[in-house]
Amino acid sequence: MKDGATLLFPAIEPYRQGRLDVGGGHQLYWELCGNPDGIPVVFLHGGPGSGCGPVHRRLFDPGRYRILLFDQRGCGRSTPLGRLEDNTTHDLVADIERLRLLTGAERWLVFGGSWGATLALAYAQAHPQNVSGLILRGVFTGRRSELDWFYREGASRLFPDAWERFVAPLDMEERDDPIEAYRRLLTSDDRTVRARAARSWTDWEARTVSMRSMPQPSSLDGQAGEATIAFARIENHFFVHRLWLEEGQLIANAGALADIPGTIVQGRYDVVTPPVTAWDLHKAWPRSILRIVEDAGHAFSEPGTLSSLVEATNTFAAGQGEQG
Repeated sequence: MKDGATLLFPAIEPYRQGRLDVGGGHQLYWELCGNPDGIPVVFLHGGPGSGCGPVHRRLFDPGRYRILLFDQRGCGRSTPLGRLEDNTTHDLVADIERLRLLTGAERWLVFGGSWGATLALAYAQAHPQNVSGLILRGVFTGRRSELDWFYREGASRLFPDAWERFVAPLDMEERDDPIEAYRRLLTSDDRTVRARAARSWTDWEARTVSMRSMPQPSSLDGQAGEATIAFARIENHFFVHRLWLEEGQLIANAGALADIPGTIVQGRYDVVTPPVTAWDLHKAWPRSILRIVEDAGHAFSEPGTLSSLVEATNTFAAGQGEQG
């Protein structure tokens, strides 16, 4: 099988970039890449709390797509880094619509993985008339059962060694609800406490995300930098508040996607966002195509997943060309 890099399009640079003031003290970094006259697509990064990077530009044929990438509130190159105030799912949905208007896209393809898939669904259900299609990977919808699987009991049974390290910073009485317990540490006034908690929080995800390249302990030792602290704080902030979504909302409201075609790419052995959620969404969304990658976990960089994602973007572009 080819390695991930050979499955992607060649590296490109933005032809336009800027910052958007979205209120609440937040400034979003955004960039446009590819063909200025191409099919509009917006890439939604994961986390919540990570950011987009050069590799994400390479999922789309630069000759056929006009690619918008941006860092969500408090993430990456957006400022202020790690800010929790005025940072909710509803704020981010509004930001995507602001960026659509800024770039003049009438309708666009929305591409998101993991938390990016959550945000893509929330946006598409709020603004279905502005979405030409959806490509989702490693679907997460924020249901209580999904959060409990990864932060209470489920993944912990598959990775007991990593789980023991994850809960080690917590008092025994706190370990029944690690999300809430980590909130106390990640919002501490003591930077050393925040940094240690952020390292433990992100290590748990890093050790479970992929079937192919597990991080070595030496690469995970030590305190976290500012970007890692921001990532952990924002992710925990969203999970403490249950993503500001009603229980089961994104599956229950899948009828809003009735006129939107979509492809779901899901790793069979994804232990971060197990396939049952992608299956439930697919059953509730008749226009979706579900591609289960038999030899993949959660990471978008696994070759089978990358291949399926690039195939999906090419298929969508070909369909748009036929319609045009």
